[in-house]
Amino acid sequence: MKESPEKISRRRVFAGAGAVGAVAAVAAVVPAVKPDAVADAKPAPERKDGYQVTQHVLRYYQTARV
Repeated sequence: MKESPEKISRRRVFAGAGAVGAVAAVAAVVPAVKPDAVADAKPAPERKDGYQVTQHVLRYYQTARV
């Protein structure tokens, strides 16, 4: 005997859409976890006392000129 395919009710479709929306909202709020962040971290260079002119400092001076 042939079994007829089950019809999807409108209620089930809207419930599924609501569940997908809720999951999307939670995924947007939860911060992304980057497990490789610890592995990508470079060891801090030895700290020298005093003022150091770096590319970052030079770029700041360049943009701060009036």
